[in-house]
Amino acid sequence: MRDIAPLLDNKWSDPAVVVVDSNLNFAIPLLGGHHGANETARKIAELGAVPVLTTATEVHGKPSVEGIADRLGCEIFNKQSTKAVNCALLDQQVEVLEVKGPRIVLVDEDVSVLIRKRQAEAKDNSAGNS
Repeated sequence: MRDIAPLLDNKWSDPAVVVVDSNLNFAIPLLGGHHGANETARKIAELGAVPVLTTATEVHGKPSVEGIADRLGCEIFNKQSTKAVNCALLDQQVEVLEVKGPRIVLVDEDVSVLIRKRQAEAKDNSAGNS
């Protein structure tokens, strides 16, 4: 942990880190559970380790905003919203709405906005060419 500490900045840019004991008994996502570490622990489980997933949504068998975005091929536009929405996903069904544009969408802080990756990439490319 001390070796990677200088690399840590925030949950959106930190590397996914999984701790595995020397006997390959357990694979524990330490950082980035929703950002690849949980999936990596599941893959290590194929070698015999028990994945120990600790993210609340995983523990309760619920989807996460990050997982939904990944499944739909989207980027999360307002990342700060995911804490509130993931907490809501633990207690209730949260509807995923698709809005086709052109539209203007006004949302509260507890609404996660997902942008399809191809649209997000096109937007990034056009911004870089201006």
